[in-house]
Amino acid sequence: MSSITLTEVFNLPAPERLRIASALWDSVATQPEQFKLTQEQAQELDARYADYLAHPAEGESWSAVKSQILQSR
Repeated sequence: MSSITLTEVFNLPAPERLRIASALWDSVATQPEQFKLTQEQAQELDARYADYLAHPAEGESWSAVKSQILQSR
């Protein structure tokens, strides 16, 4: 495997940079155990989940939010 500098990566065409970024993201996503939440992040997630449990009818589904985003473009 050949080495490439970040400067060289930034000079690649956008589709190639996107392919590289996607491959990097996929490689990170396969190792979630290497990323620990901070205490503050865990507390925020707990608070949001508790709020959801207390008010399950509030909010929007992902499909509704996604539709709104796509319609606003």
